[in-house]
Amino acid sequence: MSTVAQDSAPIVALTDAAKSFGAVRALDGVSLSIRPGECLGLVGHNGAGKSTLVNVVNGGLAPTSGRVDFPASGADTALVAGVRSVFQELSLCPNLTVAENLRISHSGLCGPGWRRAARAEIARTLDTVFPGHGIDTETTVEELGIAERQMVEIAIGFAPRGQDVRLVILDEPTSSLDAAIADQLVVYVRQFCAQGGAVIFISHMLGEVFAVASRILVMRDGKVVADRPVAAFTRQGLVDAMGHVADDDTVAAVTRDLGPEVVRTDDGLAARKGEVVGLSGLAGHGQARALAHLYLGTTSAWRGRRDPKMVFVAGDRTRDGILPLWPILRNISIGVLQQFSRRGLVDRSAETALAGDWKHRIGIRTGDLANNILSLSGGNQQKVLFARALASTAPVVVMDDPMRGVDVGTKQGVYAMIRAEAAKGRTFLWYSTETDEVCQCDRVFVFRNGRISAELTGDAITEEGILRASFEMQDD
Repeated sequence: MSTVAQDSAPIVALTDAAKSFGAVRALDGVSLSIRPGECLGLVGHNGAGKSTLVNVVNGGLAPTSGRVDFPASGADTALVAGVRSVFQELSLCPNLTVAENLRISHSGLCGPGWRRAARAEIARTLDTVFPGHGIDTETTVEELGIAERQMVEIAIGFAPRGQDVRLVILDEPTSSLDAAIADQLVVYVRQFCAQGGAVIFISHMLGEVFAVASRILVMRDGKVVADRPVAAFTRQGLVDAMGHVADDDTVAAVTRDLGPEVVRTDDGLAARKGEVVGLSGLAGHGQARALAHLYLGTTSAWRGRRDPKMVFVAGDRTRDGILPLWPILRNISIGVLQQFSRRGLVDRSAETALAGDWKHRIGIRTGDLANNILSLSGGNQQKVLFARALASTAPVVVMDDPMRGVDVGTKQGVYAMIRAEAAKGRTFLWYSTETDEVCQCDRVFVFRNGRISAELTGDAITEEGILRASFEMQDD
């Protein structure tokens, strides 16, 4: 812990804080303090209570019992105490410009000339956190890619906004960023904390947690099960503290024989039956667009099929994935209802059995599949989208950065399921911003400036090879 952290009053202090939602105790007597200069890495599997904890800290939820105090400022609320949150589920208004989105949380921007001031402030912050970002502050958010939107959300969190920023909560801040941009954020977080700020850094990417945190807090079932300086953890020790959620029988290696080519696009993207094909490169260089064109060019825009040729797993679940007014069960079964339908009638018992099976197989943390999909954490919502896709009979699965916000235990289970499905002849096209995920693939297409810059196979699929191809086009 830094000298600043040791000698200063806590920015926020929780004392036996608990939060219940009916019979569900999401936060169970947590005591915690965060001081200036600290970067607290907050880890735990999906549904462990992380989101509830940070919403109690930032004032989004009032604790059912216990206390939340702000000793350093003596403030009554998190907002006045200088606590900011950058959410995993992006909260920007898509029809407003980047600068106008800053204005929503900055009441001091008013009167003649406020737009100019807003553009200058958000541009300054973007330049500081993400040098060379290339984002036009007069662009509407809906025109930005998901990585750019995440960068804007982070910049708004760190922007001055007329008061001192004391504590910034970053919830899965790099889930849509490529490695180079994520490194920029890590560098800035270190700088911010060195200057006396504090950060709560929530991530399922354990390498990032070790790189940026001064202290790690592990949660399980609403409780803090470990709270130690980062040097006191090993990677395996941290995974063990979190607890394992994947079934042991899901991780066995599977030998596969690849079949004939089943996908071939004009831009050179190809895949064989039973192959797991990765799309990589710097974020925003055409990978998501290539997958969207492939999927939309293969499937009907208005009519479902009993035997679909292709199925899609969205990374931007809020925009492209979940049905927010529907229960968990319907969100899982919507892609396969025709399999259970005869003469327009759905076999509800078969539907419920399928959803229950996938709830168990992929570890969706809910007591009742009839609950609304929004009752789940972001990572568990993503599990629902996986269940929807893998429950279908589609021979080709298109995945657009699908592991955003999914915990490490579930990731391992999903990797194993992907390999098992591929062994049965199913083909996967998988765009990911995480190099570790891309290295799970049989073949990788690296994109740069909207084009394929390299095709890697076998031992050539390495982080070094991917980075080299991301920055230098191969000779034609």
